[in-house]
Amino acid sequence: MDKQCHAGRTYEDFLEFTAATPDIPVIEMDSVEGRKGGKILLTIYFRNCSLMLAFIRDHNTAKSVTDIFNELYTCLGHDIFVDLLPVILTDRGSEFTDPLSIEFDANGRRRTRVFYCDPQRSNQKGGIEVTHEMIRRVLPKKTSFDAFTQDDISLMMSHINSYKRKKLGNRSANQLFSFLHGEEILRKLGITLIPSDEINLTPLLLKK
Repeated sequence: MDKQCHAGRTYEDFLEFTAATPDIPVIEMDSVEGRKGGKILLTIYFRNCSLMLAFIRDHNTAKSVTDIFNELYTCLGHDIFVDLLPVILTDRGSEFTDPLSIEFDANGRRRTRVFYCDPQRSNQKGGIEVTHEMIRRVLPKKTSFDAFTQDDISLMMSHINSYKRKKLGNRSANQLFSFLHGEEILRKLGITLIPSDEINLTPLLLKK
């Protein structure tokens, strides 16, 4: 755990950096808890299209977060990864205290930049918080995630991302992401389009 990890990565630094690069896409990152001490989700939210990815982890550690970023990096390749995830805004949870291992690949090549919200200011990443409410429709608070696989979580996110929302002009996050980046990348990320009449945002979706 890097006690100095917030230096140069504060919310003020984030505002400065994004003001200087106004067209750069911003990603919000967070965790969603199951039962205390059980499996936990890492969530990644694309501000420009409201798409959210979620990845299941056995433990809420900094290493588990890095592992997911390394997998995404391998899956997408350097150029697509850098294009999709150039700036990440997250909170000050202990699982996010190793920013260097997220920012750089194994060869020391920069792949993203990590910034932190101010303490107790989750509203600074409000988009991800709102989309968590959709996860909670399927996985209410205190639900254990221990029986779920990544396939289960990807299925849930496919349903959430296929849901048409008024704030998106009655389109789905899936449609907006596909328009910006293409369907092939969505497939690599494990997200598929669910027909409108088949979308299920209730606990029955993942009933074992």
